[in-house]
Amino acid sequence: MCYSAQIWADYRKFAKVFGATISIQDFVRLYWERGNAGKARIPKAMDAAFAEPLTDLQHEIKGLIDEFNRAQTGRYEQELFKQRKRLFDAERILLDKTTKKALEEKRIATDKIEWTRGKLADLHRSALVADDSRIFPGHYAPVMVWENGQRVIKPMRYQCRPEGKPANFDQRFPGTYNARRDNLEGFWKEQFGHTHGIVVVNAFYENVSRHAVEHRELGPDEKEENVVLEFRPEPEQDMLVACVWSKWKGSHGAELLSFAAITDEPPAEIAAVGHDRCIIPIKRRNIDAWLNPDPSNLSAMYAILDDRERPYFEHRLAA
Repeated sequence: MCYSAQIWADYRKFAKVFGATISIQDFVRLYWERGNAGKARIPKAMDAAFAEPLTDLQHEIKGLIDEFNRAQTGRYEQELFKQRKRLFDAERILLDKTTKKALEEKRIATDKIEWTRGKLADLHRSALVADDSRIFPGHYAPVMVWENGQRVIKPMRYQCRPEGKPANFDQRFPGTYNARRDNLEGFWKEQFGHTHGIVVVNAFYENVSRHAVEHRELGPDEKEENVVLEFRPEPEQDMLVACVWSKWKGSHGAELLSFAAITDEPPAEIAAVGHDRCIIPIKRRNIDAWLNPDPSNLSAMYAILDDRERPYFEHRLAA
């Protein structure tokens, strides 16, 4: 399963490369909801795309981002003050007597101070780094869909909650950020052939067992150890990853746009290092056919998934 990916987070790239328009109202709603509930996890690179707004609605989004960042700064500064006091109290006790509790309080406070300082630094950093475009389940990403006869970019959560399911579906089925190809006409039958999308990815990450990566059996007293591998296509390229998506509606007007990446059996080089799934990068010539499916001709959709790009995936241990 693709548990994490490096994506195109800037909607402007979609517009430039694919001629797609932006569903600006969906972006406004997402940023407004994040400011009110604070739960939407949006990559920093996605925020950065609105740093120089041109329209009134883009200015509105920029204002919502700035307001959210100010609120986050306040929360982190309060946490920093709290942990500094905790550290001071622990060190004062240790001046008189070494206790296990005081040592533990000092360790925890020191770790939390370092973590909070890192969060503050990331919040105020203007230069983007690679991790600013990395998503995990629950994070938002720009997804290209077909709407009103054209390609459109919408912000969607990477973990699909199908229409009609209860809100606790996310907790009951935490693996719905990926849609297995062999279950598209089962679990995903309401989305496959109806609501297709594309996310642009240039790397993805998987959890695997260390002994599988090292091509050996576990030792007699060795415990299984998990490592994270980064997979990048060779030659380097942006992959148009096939997805399905849904628009969920809840009570009191609540809405959620969310998607799942379709996965299939892995190529030999991924299977060789102990992973059993792989995302499906479709070919550029198939974009519109994929985004505008005919539910009465699912065989054409399977043909697009078969007619995929097949790069060689280099791997390395993720930092």
